[in-house]
Amino acid sequence: MHRPLRFVVWVVALTIIASGCAQESEPVAEIPVQPPAAPVRHIDLEGQPNFRDLGGYETADGRTVKWGQVYRSGELPHLTDADVAMLEELEINTVMNFLLPEEIEMNGSDQLPEGTREVPAPIHGDRAAELTMVAQTAIKTANFDDIPPEMNPEFHRMLLDEGKNEYAALLREAADPENRPLVFHCSHGVHRTGTATAILLSALGVPWDTIRADYLLTNTFLSEEVEATLAKVKQMAAKTLDVPPDEVDMTNVEAFYIVDGSYIDGSLEQAVEEYGSMEAYIRDGLGITDEEVEELRSQLLE
Repeated sequence: MHRPLRFVVWVVALTIIASGCAQESEPVAEIPVQPPAAPVRHIDLEGQPNFRDLGGYETADGRTVKWGQVYRSGELPHLTDADVAMLEELEINTVMNFLLPEEIEMNGSDQLPEGTREVPAPIHGDRAAELTMVAQTAIKTANFDDIPPEMNPEFHRMLLDEGKNEYAALLREAADPENRPLVFHCSHGVHRTGTATAILLSALGVPWDTIRADYLLTNTFLSEEVEATLAKVKQMAAKTLDVPPDEVDMTNVEAFYIVDGSYIDGSLEQAVEEYGSMEAYIRDGLGITDEEVEELRSQLLE
């Protein structure tokens, strides 16, 4: 008995389908999910070794400073094209500069992405200028007794007074989201910038031990630059004093270029002596209201 052709085709089709269903399906390759890049403290710039993010620090109340919002640095006139491209990638919007006009004239203007907002905030002051000139002269003339280690915390002490207007402006700039991401800097990112960082992190509620540790990171990121500078100073001093280089006492010079936690402690000590606490200095010395502090925290903490 012959089956209709349509029946045969239908049976063959079912057989093929059944055969296909019986085969094990080929496993689908898993596509690895790329984890988000971990935030980086140090931003590796060829033209400025001390550029770093202030994010990630924990506050006393358990919150954390947001990454990618505020950066501290040394001067920025020697950035390469690749460095400038990195600042573009970081979407830097504002750069606040604590340098004096004569310093900028000597070393050049910051090299920044087009459209970056620049905020000049030169920290003037007779005491700062005097100590700076004493240090420069001592190094040039090899009179290292003129720069004893106790001079270093004195820099931070006097900046609390002489930088009041500029530090108050920094806190207000950082609180405005339209100004961020924001960078602030001086020449090497040590004294003026170190004091500014201590004030900003204190306003955010970061414990002093953390602020101190952040300050000491300067030794890590400026190590090569400092080593080269000390070698150059030793050679100059040996020539000036007419002695072999190994006879030059570099103790005070090393203390000047290699920072110690006691230096930034000078800021806190001065605030406590004059106002009772760093928080009181921010309120009464800088004129930052409690409402402004809360706004700063709401903007920069998570």
